[in-house]
Amino acid sequence: MKGFRVIERARRDTLGEGPLWSERENALYWTDILRHRLNRYSLTSHAVSSWVIPGYVGWVIEREAGGLVVGLDRQVVLVTSEGTITEVIAELSEEPPDNRVNDAKADALGRIWAGTMPVQADRSSGSLYRIDLNRSVHRLDRGYTIANGPAIADDGRFMYHTDTALGTIFKYEISAAGELSPRMPFIVFEKDWGNPDGMTCDAEGCLWVACWGSGSVMRFAPNGHRETVISLPASQLTSCTFAGAALDRMFVTSASMGSEDPIAGALFEIDPGCTGLRTRLFKG
Repeated sequence: MKGFRVIERARRDTLGEGPLWSERENALYWTDILRHRLNRYSLTSHAVSSWVIPGYVGWVIEREAGGLVVGLDRQVVLVTSEGTITEVIAELSEEPPDNRVNDAKADALGRIWAGTMPVQADRSSGSLYRIDLNRSVHRLDRGYTIANGPAIADDGRFMYHTDTALGTIFKYEISAAGELSPRMPFIVFEKDWGNPDGMTCDAEGCLWVACWGSGSVMRFAPNGHRETVISLPASQLTSCTFAGAALDRMFVTSASMGSEDPIAGALFEIDPGCTGLRTRLFKG
């Protein structure tokens, strides 16, 4: 595949986010946060489905025991693959009432790492949490305006996390007990790069970043050097993930809010020229 492909469907996303590759379903899930939707694209039939879930649907993670785990407003809930809520498993009770979840990933041990942010993105009241297999909630860092894109190294020893508002990707070391080192700036975006949003790691230890404002997906080497830039015709790109049986396909979400791009809010497929890591599942 050269260039890019737009996934054909009846609607576009206001704030598409959190793409998740499901190996067991051969499907891609993602959310539309502001339209309160969970979306699914079948790589087998090419059909696109969408369900309304009442609240801000910040992220979706597959559960090892079946079904999905979804970040919803300031809660973590279990959801069927058809979008029905079955159980609330965690409350982010320390969050202000006008905050919401925004982006999360599972690690190899089956824990969830999730960020929060103010709904209006107008102050640094967001935090970074770890949700364990016993469903306990641990706030490990705070002071985020737009917490975004957890990306965890294959060996689980460190994690990238970004504050989109600051244009900075941070790096944390993760201890065996799941504690974090103080965050350290890893990549500070240049002005014409846009702002870092959702991220994922590839099998070579590089970091792929969807860039809000510049219409590009960038690949950074383990030392932080920018190696690859792939441009798309939608300026507000929000996240990216590897997919497919060989993990050699990449899907990119985008947003239409405040954009005049004719194709804003589309789901794109691009050729990354490398392979990604297997999707981690929540084991709680």
